[in-house]
Amino acid sequence: MEAKWYHYLLLALVDVEGNFLVVKAYQNTSMTSVMLLDCWAIPCVLVLTWIFLKTKYRLMNISGVVICIAGVVMVVFSDVHAGDRAGGSNPVKGDFLVIAGATLYAVSNVSQEFLVKKADRVELMAFVGLFGAIIGAIQISIFERDALKAIHWSTGAVLPFLGIALGVFLFYSLLTVLLKTNGSAMFTLSLLTSDMWAVLIRIFAYHEKVDWLYYLAFATTAIGLIIYSMKEKDPEEQRGGEVVNEQRKLFDAENGQSLRDSLIGAPT
Repeated sequence: MEAKWYHYLLLALVDVEGNFLVVKAYQNTSMTSVMLLDCWAIPCVLVLTWIFLKTKYRLMNISGVVICIAGVVMVVFSDVHAGDRAGGSNPVKGDFLVIAGATLYAVSNVSQEFLVKKADRVELMAFVGLFGAIIGAIQISIFERDALKAIHWSTGAVLPFLGIALGVFLFYSLLTVLLKTNGSAMFTLSLLTSDMWAVLIRIFAYHEKVDWLYYLAFATTAIGLIIYSMKEKDPEEQRGGEVVNEQRKLFDAENGQSLRDSLIGAPT
């Protein structure tokens, strides 16, 4: 085992509780508030990766983050403009739940990025999935017993659970690949597009009308992701490249002069 078993246990606990808090937030506050406050995970990820993983962020990265957040804010304004905002039973409680859940999301994403680069990816998925299932089962048996008893089990009730299980399995399988190649900051920014895909489902599956700001928000978020992922040349590397080019030009000039001298001095 590359990492200690209790590292995976703590990571699974953080991940499960983050999802639990955000789901509970939907019961207390509006969807627009959840979408907006969920962006709190982005600055948390940037700070945590900068402190613990020594990740350096350049102006282009910060610009991409700002543009992505601007896209999500457009989604919120679109909901308000369209009158799609519901207050919720306890908005203050729900907002605090979202902020707490987003913070745990950030800790989970950064921790997984560290482990997926230091330990084995399959080992990470296996142990986090195992411990997460155990923690989830214990938590459901304590806090959600009444909800479980109220479920009328049938084919129509089981299929959505199977669909969610398949979706979560694919999500966490691809998560480790993205964290290893692009890091937790890029992953957290990419999650912002989930709200946009939800809009497309509303349009084509439920035939609902959405505000025009949704389309602008989707394009803005996509542009922000592209800007964030663009490589910005390091000044030292750029100066080094200029020095190499100058040396190459000098070398070519010297060789050219030597060739001319040899041609002039050659007998006819």
